[in-house]
Amino acid sequence: MADAARARKLADRIRVIVAEMLETKVKDPRLGFVTVTDVRVTNDLQQATVYYTVLGDDSERTSTALALESAKGVLRSEVGRQTGVRFTPSLAFSADVVPETAKHIEDLLAAAAAADAEVSRVAAGATYAAGPDAYRTKDDDTDPAE
Repeated sequence: MADAARARKLADRIRVIVAEMLETKVKDPRLGFVTVTDVRVTNDLQQATVYYTVLGDDSERTSTALALESAKGVLRSEVGRQTGVRFTPSLAFSADVVPETAKHIEDLLAAAAAADAEVSRVAAGATYAAGPDAYRTKDDDTDPAE
């Protein structure tokens, strides 16, 4: 359990270091408007996956991915210098799909709300097929089948 807590602390520190480095030190023109959303570190502290989002279209996402790969060594050196861990974890960059997934879920919820509104509209003018009291009561002495 202590390893997982240490990995979470290191992941938080790596997220801050990488975000600061991308903002101040990395001057690659291919680098777009990047937001570091999360970092996951394995429990053995050997590998860190940095999740990021890019504001823009697919070409900007592609160029930003290339820029991050080329800056990986500089970023890893700075992570090792600032964290002081014995073995600096290797960095892997992965585009975060949370914004796209959230948009897809919002679209599905909007479609479901529209379908519910249509059902409510149709149900508002509906009447029972057999009249308002479709069931026999005790007062009925005659059986229509007889």
